[in-house]
Amino acid sequence: MMPLSVLQVKRLQPEFITPAKPMPQETKFLSDIDDQEGLRFHVPVIMRYKDNPSLNENRNPVKVIREAVSRALVYYYPLAGRLREWPNRKLVVDCNSEGILFVEAFANVTLEQLGDKILPPCPLLEGFLFNVPGSDGIIGCPLLLVQVTCLTCGGFILALRLNHTMCDAPGLVLFLTAIAEMASGAHAPSILPVWERELLFARDPPRITCAHHEYEDVIDHSDGSYASSNQSNMVQRSFYFGAKEMRVLRKQIPPHLISTCSTFDLIPACLWKCHTLALKINPKQVVQVSFTVNARGKHHNVRLPLGYYGNAFAFPAAVSKAEPLCKNPLGYALELVKKAKATMNEEYLRSVADLLVLRGRPQYLYTGSYFIVSDNTRAGFGDVNFGWGQPVFAGPAKAVDLFRFYVQHKNNTEDGILVPMCLPSSAMERFQQELERITQEPKEDICNNLRSTRIMSMM
Repeated sequence: MMPLSVLQVKRLQPEFITPAKPMPQETKFLSDIDDQEGLRFHVPVIMRYKDNPSLNENRNPVKVIREAVSRALVYYYPLAGRLREWPNRKLVVDCNSEGILFVEAFANVTLEQLGDKILPPCPLLEGFLFNVPGSDGIIGCPLLLVQVTCLTCGGFILALRLNHTMCDAPGLVLFLTAIAEMASGAHAPSILPVWERELLFARDPPRITCAHHEYEDVIDHSDGSYASSNQSNMVQRSFYFGAKEMRVLRKQIPPHLISTCSTFDLIPACLWKCHTLALKINPKQVVQVSFTVNARGKHHNVRLPLGYYGNAFAFPAAVSKAEPLCKNPLGYALELVKKAKATMNEEYLRSVADLLVLRGRPQYLYTGSYFIVSDNTRAGFGDVNFGWGQPVFAGPAKAVDLFRFYVQHKNNTEDGILVPMCLPSSAMERFQQELERITQEPKEDICNNLRSTRIMSMM
């Protein structure tokens, strides 16, 4: 793999891409799920593509994608606007067609040389996603930044940064798919976008009908050491869960949970327990973990149109005191995770919207022990094809704020899940040790097991 110091990225001047034809100049409201304080950040996504020898050698990914973005913005024109904040902190989109930021770049590297350095937490992200000065605010700034970097092997990297108040992962994939379809010659997206953010406005009158631990303060029994850790001392590492890791974890599941336990129940339970152990939290301290639960589809009975691209999820929280979480078998955490996820339905989501309006759009719980697990494995990033085939890797580039986005990743020949975690450096070492211990195969099941958790990268 190429050393980080050798990578050279040459960028052209950033430019604005506007919709390919004049669009309505209007103001659109975000939903009351969209504009909550906890989503007022930018999320980075990175996608890498191999060269496609079957294409015309003059087919330039920068030119193709730039033109396709402009055409797709005709349908997704609010993304070319700017956010404004109205009374009571209500966010609206000024659909002024000022455009999204676009950067063309070239790097002296091949995909093979990059190796795992492109995986989250991507240590090369600053090279492949230039933070254009003055562009990373929430109000009055571009809602989307895209950089396409051509590589010496003929492949390319597409990296982007999205204002999360505009879209969730499935919504972003709808937009990327529209760009891909335009790049392939389509005249319109196969799924037309739907704004209709009023579908997730608070009710009139608003009424909180469910318990929402994710927005509640907890009594802090800690000495503050983990919460007040120097933020410059925070590190990120990604941990791989493959067939072996999942097999070992499943052996720890109580019999009554085996038939109903999914991978996406088991991983958060495992992370939560190891995270709590790593932070050495006061046994009396209440600890929580949340997980994003998508409201789309029939499962949760939230009736949203197929092309809805706004945020359509909640993050219910599992709650426990630290002592029983740390001392009990994994099944204890797993039951709490499943119980919390089961609370998600239309009433829960509507209650969230009402709470956010009644309480002035509060931040979600913010303690040193709290984090949010977001499953992006089924969002569809890996299916976005601009004409060069499916990406070698695609997904969020790192953990952001309290969110731990996990993504699908093929490690050698098997498909697994990659989870970037963020902790103070000393706690990260303990987290790794705890995760290795909990995913260690019993000696009677193995002959030469040197490590159980594979560390993919470190920021």
